[in-house]
Amino acid sequence: QVQLVESGGGLVQPGGSLRLSCATSGIIFERYTMGWYRQAPGKQRELVAGITGGDRTNYGDSVKGRFTISIDKAKNMVILQMNSLKPEDTAVYYCNADLLFPKRNYWGKGTLVTVSS
Repeated sequence: QVQLVESGGGLVQPGGSLRLSCATSGIIFERYTMGWYRQAPGKQRELVAGITGGDRTNYGDSVKGRFTISIDKAKNMVILQMNSLKPEDTAVYYCNADLLFPKRNYWGKGTLVTVSS
């Protein structure tokens, strides 16, 4: 059974950093696309970063050069390192696991990131 549990959110000042973790169970990273999404109040959920096959990454335009997604296979975790945070990065951040065949998609419950002075 697949489970995704996010942690690491909190309040940070503009320009600061946070490291989000997604603890996983039931995931074979080479078969899944793992992703971080976010949803700000009044806005649609958007892709922040994805990693496919354990090593191929892609990023939303607004976070390129500031955020890094990675996998810690030893700990079964997906990590999102967020640097140079801006107030517009404030959102609930969700971990996602997507399997192409058979089609499966899983979400965590989210962790809140607030960037404010």
